[in-house]
Amino acid sequence: MRGPAIGSRRFHWTDAGIERQTTMAEGVALACEGITRFYGAVRALHGVSLSIDYGEIVCLVGDNGAGKSTLAKILSGTLSPDRGRIFVGGRAYEGYDMRQAQGLGIETVHQHLALCDKLSGAENIVLGREPARFRLGPLEILDRPRARDIAEASLRAVSARIPSVDLPVEKLSGGQRQAIAVARAVHSASRIVIFDEPTAALGIKQTAATLDAIRNVARTGLAALVIMHNVDDVYEIADRIVALRLGFVVADVPRNEITRSELAARMAGHE
Repeated sequence: MRGPAIGSRRFHWTDAGIERQTTMAEGVALACEGITRFYGAVRALHGVSLSIDYGEIVCLVGDNGAGKSTLAKILSGTLSPDRGRIFVGGRAYEGYDMRQAQGLGIETVHQHLALCDKLSGAENIVLGREPARFRLGPLEILDRPRARDIAEASLRAVSARIPSVDLPVEKLSGGQRQAIAVARAVHSASRIVIFDEPTAALGIKQTAATLDAIRNVARTGLAALVIMHNVDDVYEIADRIVALRLGFVVADVPRNEITRSELAARMAGHE
């Protein structure tokens, strides 16, 4: 069953936390049509189409080489498609770069997290969108209390806890670092957060916390596209499952309309 289409929003930061503001029409957060990508003579994606609603969690699954990462990179702006279109906010694009994707409200939580180890949790969460206490031309001085408030509100939005947002992230556990990366995405995104194998390097307790964080991302109204290899985790959080095999979409169904064995058969090409 699809998640609620409750509209994209931007967060308004207050001392009390986050207030959600709906800024766009309800419905589809991000869609693509006929996405094709070549690596030399090898076609990694064959006319892939999908859409993701606001408030919906879509899990993208498939065996190694199925095209999951290639599709995610195209939607996040890391790669451009050779053919096909992406639709954001009712406008069609034939590709965009990462900066443009971020401007369109698309954020990615990478498998390697892309955090700055020497910076604090708060500094990582506001990185690139730092609140300034003082500006003089290109010179800006970080408003640290404001950054701390934003970081704590972002973590609360995904029900994540860390010892202190003032600690350098190099001193945090893997799960706590993951929470910082998710909170940063929630702070910056206005449409969708793309997760690249978010539980791949985590233990059981940290995995459960990360799955809860993804659920909470959807509860804020953002769409979530999650690349996953663990089928049990997929069935824990997915509203809808999209499966790829050798660059083709072989399933795009609500989670409760396909069994684990049916999904495995489609990914393996046995159906």
